[in-house]
Amino acid sequence: MLKDYFEDRITHHRLQNNPLLEHLRTFAASLKEDAYADVTIQCKVSLLADFGQWLRRSQRTLEHLDEQLVERFINHEQAVRIGRGDLKTFKQFLEHLRSREVIPPRPCCADKSLVAAMLRRYQEHLRSERGLVTSTVIGYQTFIHKFLVERFETGPLLFGELKASDISAFVLRHASTMSPRRAQLMTTALRSFLRFLFRNGELETDLAACVPTVADWRLSTVPKYLTPEEVERVIAACDRRTSTGRRDYAILLLLARLGLRASEVVALQLDDLDWRAGEIIVRGKGLFHDRMPLPCDVGEALTSYLRRDRPHSRTRRVFICRKAPRRGFAGSSTLTTVVRRALERADLHPALKGAHLLRHSLATSMLHFGMTMNEIGEVLRHRLPNTTEIYAKVDFHSLRALAHPWPIGGGQ
Repeated sequence: MLKDYFEDRITHHRLQNNPLLEHLRTFAASLKEDAYADVTIQCKVSLLADFGQWLRRSQRTLEHLDEQLVERFINHEQAVRIGRGDLKTFKQFLEHLRSREVIPPRPCCADKSLVAAMLRRYQEHLRSERGLVTSTVIGYQTFIHKFLVERFETGPLLFGELKASDISAFVLRHASTMSPRRAQLMTTALRSFLRFLFRNGELETDLAACVPTVADWRLSTVPKYLTPEEVERVIAACDRRTSTGRRDYAILLLLARLGLRASEVVALQLDDLDWRAGEIIVRGKGLFHDRMPLPCDVGEALTSYLRRDRPHSRTRRVFICRKAPRRGFAGSSTLTTVVRRALERADLHPALKGAHLLRHSLATSMLHFGMTMNEIGEVLRHRLPNTTEIYAKVDFHSLRALAHPWPIGGGQ
């Protein structure tokens, strides 16, 4: 592998007696599998070859290799050309060596405080029993950490001394600095944590009912949506002559035809596509997996993308990054960008520009075509019927039949 990238004598000389030689071969192979360009691999391995020679001259071995040693090399007078991208190369190389157990894992300074221990227990509860995703767990823990530190500081966690006034004071103190949505998330996290304490015997009384509610009336707004014609404009705006356009076309169809959440599209695996049965497995909220029929146009778009445009990669994710390292999308924000750009191409400027806009649009369209709330809830995979209630507000034709006539004349 290295011979493909190093033909000049100078570089070959740097590899002679280099203590990193064998590991540079495996590192170059892994970069090739992640679809890095040959010139990029050459630059990375060349830098690491210099680092290996520095290790040999300074009489250091792989046993000494860690972040601190890399920092010494960077600060060395011969390493004045180290750039921002080179720092990433060192990080990648160290991760590569650790994944192969060549060097020991990076020591982590574990927080041994009582608050940290409690948060670890709560995190395990949220993951194993509640099945919450990582982003939700992190969000909950942020509020609970703040609550525990403010109430108990560095002392013991005497949950038996918790009072309703402690909880309400915390909410009132912080809610005024947040948006209503975030304040609601804070109170939800507190209720969840207090129920956790009660069920585990840390509290004699369930104090979850003592958490104040945040005034942000449910169903007070009308869901933002596009008309069916506008949805088709957004989909048609993809330039299917390009690989990126065909990828975005498949993504938009999954969002518009099946009403998938952005996170569900990101999590989609190759094994989730059952071509024989014409079905797709959706990895939804709370670790639920649902089977849904795969419409013909969605299946054709996915087939075109997988056959023509999906780069070779070790990941089983359906949609992967076009640039190296070719891995699955990092998060839902990538889907938000895809939808926002499609809206701009279609010259549409709705108030809501995220991936959820197409989910709302599908539900609204189904309602206008006469489908019931239960049927809409099944398509959107809502676990509770009242989650679908908000879409009743866009059924203006049915709502007009319920409106009373406005009294006119007679002083009434």
